[in-house]
Amino acid sequence: MPETASAAPGIFDEDFLLTTRQSCRLYHDVAKQLPIIDYHCHLPPRDLATNRTFAHPTEIWLEGDHYKWRAMRANGVDERYITGDASPRDKFMKWAETVPQTVLNPLFHWTHLELKRPFGIQQWLTPASAAAIWTRMGKKLQTPALSAHGILKSWKVELVGTTDDPADDLLHHRHIKDQGDCPAEVIPTFRPDRGINPGDPASFRSYVDALGAAANLTIRSYDDFVSAHETRMDAFAALGCRMSDHALEAPPEEDFTGADLRRCFRTLVSGKPLSAGQSGTFRAGMLYHLGKSYAARGWIQQFHIGALRNVTTRMAKRFGSDAGCDTIGDRPVARGLACILDRLDREDHLPKTILYNLNPADNEVFAAMAGNFQGGGIPGKIQYGSAWWFLDQKDGMERQMNALANMGLISRFIGMITDSRSFLSYSRHEYFRRIVCDLFGRAMKHGQVPHDLKHIGSIVEAICYRNAKTYCGVRS
Repeated sequence: MPETASAAPGIFDEDFLLTTRQSCRLYHDVAKQLPIIDYHCHLPPRDLATNRTFAHPTEIWLEGDHYKWRAMRANGVDERYITGDASPRDKFMKWAETVPQTVLNPLFHWTHLELKRPFGIQQWLTPASAAAIWTRMGKKLQTPALSAHGILKSWKVELVGTTDDPADDLLHHRHIKDQGDCPAEVIPTFRPDRGINPGDPASFRSYVDALGAAANLTIRSYDDFVSAHETRMDAFAALGCRMSDHALEAPPEEDFTGADLRRCFRTLVSGKPLSAGQSGTFRAGMLYHLGKSYAARGWIQQFHIGALRNVTTRMAKRFGSDAGCDTIGDRPVARGLACILDRLDREDHLPKTILYNLNPADNEVFAAMAGNFQGGGIPGKIQYGSAWWFLDQKDGMERQMNALANMGLISRFIGMITDSRSFLSYSRHEYFRRIVCDLFGRAMKHGQVPHDLKHIGSIVEAICYRNAKTYCGVRS
C-alpha cells in the first residue's frame, strides 16, 4: 500500500493503483493535471461539430462500445439488450447486472473511473444502485459540462485526431474549423484502408468511384488512383491533418514493380479478385507510395497491426463490422514490417512512424523493430505505440512499457491514446497515468532509478503529455 495511506486504496481513493510514496508524489504533483493530446481516436466528427449533447446514460455510455458489448454477451445478456430494440433504460440495467461480474477485467476499473469523473459518482454500479445512478447521470447530462465540448474542456484535451476515409467529404471538419468554438484542436487523420486492402472487387470498384468523386478525378489507372489519394491529402492538410493510419492484419513481405501494381489495379477494376500474393504486392506498393507522400508532407504514419476482424459469421451477417467480434491475430509480422520500413528508409523517405501491435507475443518484436530505424535527429522518430485494444489494461500497459524500456528509450515515449468512440474514454488517460507513475515510483523505491523527483517527474510529464505534443506538432 502507499506509505501515505492507512488502507489499500480502491477505485474511488485518490491513490488508486499508486503503491508507493514516490508513485503518489509523481501522480499528484506531476501527472494528474496535465492536458491530453489525443492523437488517435474514433470520436465522430459530427459530434464534435455539433457539440453533441446526450439524451440519457445509455447513449453516452453503451452506444458503439464493443468492449461493454463483449462483456454483456459473456454474461449471458440477450442481444436485444446490447444492440437490439430494448429501451435505453433496460439496456443500462443489463449493463449494471454485468458490471459486478467484470472484477479483474479493466472494464470494472474504467466503469467506475467514468462514474467518478465526470459524473462525480463514487458508488459501485450494481443492480441495487443502478436506478439511482441512472437518475444522477441523467441529470448531469443536462448540463453543459457533459456536452461533447464540455467533456473535452473538463479533461483539458488540446488535440483530437479523428479517423477519416480519404473519400470522406470532411464537411464536419470544415464546420469545426469555421466555427472555431471547440476547446480542442480537431484534425482529420488519413485512413486509406479501403484502397490499400483490396477484397471484393465490386466493393473496390465502388470505392474507386467514390474516391474519384471526392478528388474530382476520373480514375482509370493505378497512377490515377495514387494521384487521387494525393489530392485528398491536400484537402486533409488544409484542415490540419498531419497523420495517417493503417490497419494491417500482417505487413506485406512482397516486392513489386510499377508494372505489377498497374496489373493488379486493372485486375481489380475488371471485377476479378487478386491472389493472396497479388494482394500483398498491391498493399506493399500502396504503402510505399503513400509513405513517400507522408514523408514529403512531414506527416506521421501509424500502423495498427494484428487484428483478425469479423471472425463470427453469425454476428457479421446480422450486424456487419464493428459488432465486437474481432480478435487477436497470430500471423508473422517482423519480416513484412522490416520490408515496409526499409524500402522507405533506404531512399530517405521514411516518415515519423508509430507501431502498434495487438498480439502481446509481438511486444519485443515491435520494440526492437522501432530501434532499427531511428535517426534524422528526431527523438523517438519511430515509436513503439501504446498498448492497443485488447492490451490497453494494466498488465498490457506495463508489459508494453517494460518492452520499450528494455529495447529503447521509454523517456521518448509519446504515451496514451483513447482509440475510442466514447467521450467518456478520457478516463483511460487517468488510468494510464496512474500506471506510469506507479511504474516509475516502484523503480525509485527499489533503487532502480535515481530518487530524484525532479528528473523522474520530468520524464513522467514527457510520457504523459509533452512528448506527444512535440511529436504531433501541437501549437501552444
